Amino acid sequence: MKTATVRDLRNNFAMLEAWLNEGEEVCIEKRGKPIAWLTGVKRNPPGKVKNPDFEARLKAIWGDRVFSEAEVLEMRAFELEGEEG
Repeated sequence: MKTATVRDLRNNFAMLEAWLNEGEEVCIEKRGKPIAWLTGVKRNPPGKVKNPDFEARLKAIWGDRVFSEAEVLEMRAFELEGEEG
């Protein structure tokens, strides 16, 4: 474990940050007495983010339903109700 003072924390933070990135624990002291412990954040290795399958969602909600032009116009008119004016 490494030890640093409050002055080191203020003036040499880059050094402390390097220690933390290496996995070290740092004890911060003021006038020779410990006042805090700093530890680095445990980082999970970056993994691949799975994108949502929108097509599967739409199929689960609507199935094989296909809207007619009249139905689409009716839905659009309903959405726009109250916005005009």
